[in-house]
Amino acid sequence: MELRLGHLLVRKGLLESDQVDRVLREQDRTGEPFGAMCERLFGVDPKDVEQAWADQYASLTQTILLRDEPLDAIALARLSRRQAWQFGALPMRWDGGELMVATTPDLLVRAHRFVSRTIESPVFFVMTSREDLAAALQRVYPLPGGVLPSGSSGTERSAA
Repeated sequence: MELRLGHLLVRKGLLESDQVDRVLREQDRTGEPFGAMCERLFGVDPKDVEQAWADQYASLTQTILLRDEPLDAIALARLSRRQAWQFGALPMRWDGGELMVATTPDLLVRAHRFVSRTIESPVFFVMTSREDLAAALQRVYPLPGGVLPSGSSGTERSAA
């Protein structure tokens, strides 16, 4: 079953079902993005909308084991070792003109913010576990004592 953004916001107690219905009616009329309308009409915090989007995205995208996946040197060169560890993002390979990047559900907001501001080509994310991501990062971007950041607060600043 596909998780809808409105359903996630209701589940988190940020909206009521009748508010979702109102947003959907208004969206049909204006075409404005759902999350932006929730912010404008009902004062939902943009960080809450962003986290709900990340939860939705993580539920819809593929989950992989990185040890089973091929990695491309050209893709890996898109991020430095520090960037990959700091933002919890592993560029894997090109797939149909898009760069496949692995991250974890709890780091998706952080990784997405950084990658979307840093990499100019289209990108899509796949999910993996924190342990799998840390092991893969240690293999391709060795960092003594390397530790992934804690889950995203959405407040970090990108360091290109």
